[in-house]
Amino acid sequence: MITKIPTLDCSSAYLAVEQRDTPDSMPPSPNPDASRDFIQIYRSDPQAVHAELHAGLLAEQPAVSPKYLYDALGSKLFEAICELPEYYPTRTEAAIVECHLADIARAAGQGVTLIDLGAGNCAKAARLFPALRPVQYVPVDISVDFLRDAVCRLRQQSPHIRMIGVGMDFSASLELPDAVGQERRLFFYPGSSIGNFPPEQAAALLRRVREACGPDGGLLIGVDLLKDRQTLDAAYDDALGVTASFNLNLLLHLNRLIGADFDLRNWRHRGCFNEAHGRIEMHLEARRETRVSWRGGARRFLAGERIHTESSYKYARHDFLQLLERSGFGRIQTWTDERGWFMVCHARVR
Repeated sequence: MITKIPTLDCSSAYLAVEQRDTPDSMPPSPNPDASRDFIQIYRSDPQAVHAELHAGLLAEQPAVSPKYLYDALGSKLFEAICELPEYYPTRTEAAIVECHLADIARAAGQGVTLIDLGAGNCAKAARLFPALRPVQYVPVDISVDFLRDAVCRLRQQSPHIRMIGVGMDFSASLELPDAVGQERRLFFYPGSSIGNFPPEQAAALLRRVREACGPDGGLLIGVDLLKDRQTLDAAYDDALGVTASFNLNLLLHLNRLIGADFDLRNWRHRGCFNEAHGRIEMHLEARRETRVSWRGGARRFLAGERIHTESSYKYARHDFLQLLERSGFGRIQTWTDERGWFMVCHARVR
């Protein structure tokens, strides 16, 4: 059953959370001894990575998984994107959480094991600590070095919370280490990252989360809602060009990973809303005909030909709630901003 919660009607909350999400705002000297509480599951398999990228670049519609956007520089560029005036999701979600934090805490409960999927710099989860008072915080991210540094810094801020960083690709598996608490697990998946997956893959991921929750767990998730095309297009193609740099940096990452020879001067960023599919698409478009080679492969790209690098699906409210229910969640509570641009949901296992 879906429980409706009144929408946000306190625009002052938008100003209350204007703070930086970057690790630079945290204490500068991490504790090196804290590394013993970091478990690295994900280890890059160069051959598998090469095979995946080789196949994607040679596909009829060339494509590269968005996970390759997040090397060390890409992670920092994404932090910068979150500060842009056009990029509404981060500040809108933060405002919703700030305004309804007490209600969220009542729904989720205190003393949980807080498992932060795609934790990045851990700043979003840290804002929940005072209200949720987690007994354990478990940030999970594929960007291992970036996460390790963020966890070390955060430990200095919240030494009373047990923290275990987990470097893993949770999109492939959610088998968490034994050191992660089994009871009262609360999975936190903010930023509408669920939108990076096509609906069928999103449903599969949510089912894995449901399984990992155990009998008494829950999910706190942020989801971007459908809105006017102009707002969506601007959010993924900002005037300053930070999103373009973020996307183009992928080519530098590919050069390192598979020995490619992409020349950034031959490519440009394209980000726009695909209304037929209900998603924002990011592409890299060849400015002119260009030949790119890499270890064991090559391709000639015609002028205007594109490499698809990311999709971000936007949901109607009722469609996403149905997706949660089909994935095994119930007792759903929702909070939105006054414009209905973004939604935060808490759901319990059924």
